[in-house]
Amino acid sequence: MKKLAITLALLVAAGYVGWQNRLDLLLWAAPKLTELRTPVAPNQPVNWQQGPEVATQSPAERPPNIILILADDLGFNDISLTNGGAADGSLQTPSIDSLAAAGTQFTNGYAANAICAPSRASLMTGRYSSRFGFEYTPIFKLGPRIFQWMEDLEPSDPPMLIDLDVTASLPPMEELGMPAEEVTIAEALKQQGYYTAHIGKWHLGTGTGMRPEEQGFDDSLYMKGTLYQPADHPEVVNARVHGDAIDNMIWATGNYAAQFNGSEPFAPDGYLTDYYTREAVKVIEANRNQPFFLYLAHWGVHNPLQASRADYEALSHIKDHRLRVYAGMIRALDRSVAKINAALEEHGLSDNTLVIFSSDNGGAGYLGLPDLNKPYRGWKLSHFEGGTHVPFLMRWPAQIPAGGTVTEPAHHIDLFHTIAAAAGTPVPDDRKLDGIDLLPAMRGEVDANLQRPLFWRQGHQQSVLSEGWKLIRAAQPDKPGAGPQKFLFHLAADPTEQRDLSAEQPEKVAELEALLAAHNAEQVPPAWPSAMQAPILIDKTTNEVTEAGDTYLYWPN
Repeated sequence: MKKLAITLALLVAAGYVGWQNRLDLLLWAAPKLTELRTPVAPNQPVNWQQGPEVATQSPAERPPNIILILADDLGFNDISLTNGGAADGSLQTPSIDSLAAAGTQFTNGYAANAICAPSRASLMTGRYSSRFGFEYTPIFKLGPRIFQWMEDLEPSDPPMLIDLDVTASLPPMEELGMPAEEVTIAEALKQQGYYTAHIGKWHLGTGTGMRPEEQGFDDSLYMKGTLYQPADHPEVVNARVHGDAIDNMIWATGNYAAQFNGSEPFAPDGYLTDYYTREAVKVIEANRNQPFFLYLAHWGVHNPLQASRADYEALSHIKDHRLRVYAGMIRALDRSVAKINAALEEHGLSDNTLVIFSSDNGGAGYLGLPDLNKPYRGWKLSHFEGGTHVPFLMRWPAQIPAGGTVTEPAHHIDLFHTIAAAAGTPVPDDRKLDGIDLLPAMRGEVDANLQRPLFWRQGHQQSVLSEGWKLIRAAQPDKPGAGPQKFLFHLAADPTEQRDLSAEQPEKVAELEALLAAHNAEQVPPAWPSAMQAPILIDKTTNEVTEAGDTYLYWPN
């Protein structure tokens, strides 16, 4: 009896200790379970489709090649062109900057959303993603559980609100995606005889009809894992953001894997940004004699923060370890653009290739690095300028004058029309598209006009920009009975959103809310519900202490 009592006591004690340390146990066990559940084969060569060995037309006579380079979570201040560059200007991005020098910089370029997946859906279709229910970003079902356990162990202020019942009812992440009926720019270009290739992140679902190769891409080198290299690899340097729920989720669910045209997962070859770049160069080489569309969707600079050791060592002047790792990731991204440019030059394709560079949203506050979106307020997940105002560059020497600047607002929904116009392919006429062709503005044509209302919507967080005025509206779920927050900024006079005019200008608020109401009337309900609502500090990183009077809003997902 005594032995039984001791055994029970030990089991109870072990259970208590395990429960108190459940988050650490989960973060330790989850990657190992992923490896067991989804084995990753050694690296395999990628066999891209080969174009003609001999060109029937010169590069100048063919429709233009088109390369869309999309960074992930790149802040406005992360490139040296827009505000001096990361690490107080000590990290320069000359190759990314050169795209503007040889083409056009949109100084007021906007992502379609303040978070990745809806932004990418709009970019691919030329439509607000809320037109087809793609309103929330698909996340691993493990994510909200991690958030809830962190909230239980150390409650946040303001609180994170999580509905685990909704989480449990969600389909697997892979089935949450863009409807197969949507027409992507890749599908439009294929009708014009283009070879189309996708490399990197997709995040638009892998259910029936949702995969890249089912949405217009001839070939897809698909990002199957979220690590740049295995965490214990000798050639990578890691920087964890301890205590952050999103960073914990990424590390817990991460592995190092790729997939080609739906193959079994296999390991990439080297640091992920460099691997994608080498494969992109192979696409250019293989298709140098025919028009091609390359969608290079880098994972950089999304967390987990991992830099190649060579990039990290090249930045020894940066003393803050996390900033140094992050800067190394940007350095790899700039090197990618350099190698793409060099491949185009080598094959005589540079003049008649439209290269577009942007980011899916602004820099993330949960990295704990305060200047990513400088001079703008806010972060990824918020509709303040820091969340949506992104680098937006294009070059096409055969058609776009060098050194151009466009100050009127441009939006990711415009890329579909711009690419289609460059290629001479018609856009779908059986559905409403929301973008416009940006080429006339880049050519300086006198009748070019980019003025129109622009919208952002994710659940109750909704925004409109019209004629220099911007309204942000969001519910306050932490304050039952309170009405929505409203922020009104006159960006024409106050581009960094320092002065909220909502109380002083009720007529302007009402005018913009009417535009929002008309826009919302055309949208459809979300295809799946929101499972969580997270408070987003506007003027502090997530890692800083919240104080009374801090501005924040709730991000629903």
